[in-house]
Amino acid sequence: MSTAALAIEPTSPAPLLELRGISKEFPGVKALDDVSFAVFPGEVHMLLGENGAGKSSLMKVLCGAYRADAGEFYYKGEPVAINSTADAQKLGIAVIFQEFSLVPHLDIAQNIFLGREPRGRIPGTIDRRKILADARHVLGMIGFEINPSTIVDKLGVAQQQMVEIAKAISQNARILVMDEPTAALSDRETELLFALIARLKADGVSIVYISHRMAEVFALGDRITVLRDGRRIDGVRPADVTPDQLVRMMVGRNVNMTYPRNFSDKPGELLLEIKGLSASTGISDINIEVRRGEIVGLCGLVGSGRSEVARAIFGADPVSSGEILFDGKAMSGEPDLAARRGIALIPESRKSEGLALLRSVSDNLVVSALRKLFPSGLFDQRGAQRTSDGLIRQLRIATPSARQTVGLLSGGNQQKVVIGKWLAAGSKLFIFDEPTRGIDIGAKSEIFALIDRLVAEGAAALMISSEQVEICHVCDRAYVMREGRIAGHLTRSELTEENIVRLGMHHA
Repeated sequence: MSTAALAIEPTSPAPLLELRGISKEFPGVKALDDVSFAVFPGEVHMLLGENGAGKSSLMKVLCGAYRADAGEFYYKGEPVAINSTADAQKLGIAVIFQEFSLVPHLDIAQNIFLGREPRGRIPGTIDRRKILADARHVLGMIGFEINPSTIVDKLGVAQQQMVEIAKAISQNARILVMDEPTAALSDRETELLFALIARLKADGVSIVYISHRMAEVFALGDRITVLRDGRRIDGVRPADVTPDQLVRMMVGRNVNMTYPRNFSDKPGELLLEIKGLSASTGISDINIEVRRGEIVGLCGLVGSGRSEVARAIFGADPVSSGEILFDGKAMSGEPDLAARRGIALIPESRKSEGLALLRSVSDNLVVSALRKLFPSGLFDQRGAQRTSDGLIRQLRIATPSARQTVGLLSGGNQQKVVIGKWLAAGSKLFIFDEPTRGIDIGAKSEIFALIDRLVAEGAAALMISSEQVEICHVCDRAYVMREGRIAGHLTRSELTEENIVRLGMHHA
């Protein structure tokens, strides 16, 4: 049994929760191999690792969603069993997963107290007034001002994340697991979350925090545990390590974190031209140009209309006015037509919009390229296998085989599959909506290198990102959105985080 988890001086005499020698295996994959992990009261314990390193599997074992094949659990020094989510909840463990667990057609209050609804005076009914009041109280605790009777399906990704946080807080958790909680939050929402974490720490709540953002690791973390390939690599304090050292621990190699590329001084011919585009989704008078051989950023605050522009270009949302010209010809119609013309959309929500989760990796990789790969209309299994195997190697997709169900892969590897299916289709314009959301540092470098290679070979990219540093380091130029409109255009020499914030937040 490994005792490495106890090598660091604890922040309190005894751990609140301790996992010893945890192992978990799936068909063809050893997700966890003899992992030990300890959480102390009132600390933020950062859990780092590449996608597929075992972070999510460890947290699912912790919350009872997975049952460990081997290992022991100790709560306040006493042995306990965590064989179900109910066992974990009794110990005060709550998890906010990166992929939301909300019921879309229920309102915010119903989602927060799902399964714990206050009873009404009449048997079998719910006290609607109380559930709304309790929900307002919890939402107020995290600074989220919204009507709790709002249907969750009407919320944006950032707002849904805040509901997930409120749901966990409402359970009076003593151990709160946060999996990439700021991935879809604005700067202001992130500040509120950090203030909430500080309050929870002061109340003795233990927080296990999974993040790929180094700034968060060093700003919030009391201790850091690094996983790689299902094993615990090391445990350190933020003061004793540098970002580069952490990256080497995570990936087992040196990774360039600056995302260097050769910027396009003379981009190619005009590929995408948008004139006066408006839609009922809230975007208005959008004018954008994208040329071959360049990466164009589309940035602004969460809710500014960035994703709505991407969906309108791809045909996923109807356009009320304006014109979309692609390769010199007018665009109109459905996503299928856009895909055939050579437009690819890598959506923000990969699980609900980018993948067929119950199908294999191979099926997902070739689905957008069926007409190109099999023009006769006859499916060739061997040809599909060759294509998918080549993409798996090219993108370093961590999967036991092309036959693995894509829903069983980690979030980062699922994102690579979404990108891979458009590579197979030979797309000319790639629209990346938050391409590195929930992606580890090593995979980020690979994805940016891939985007750079695509445009160097004559394609074009329109990249949406909430991380301004990515826009500044990767894009040749950028459009900044505010309240559904283009607030300004920044050339390469003007492209700074300060200018993005200025245009995105203030009326110039």
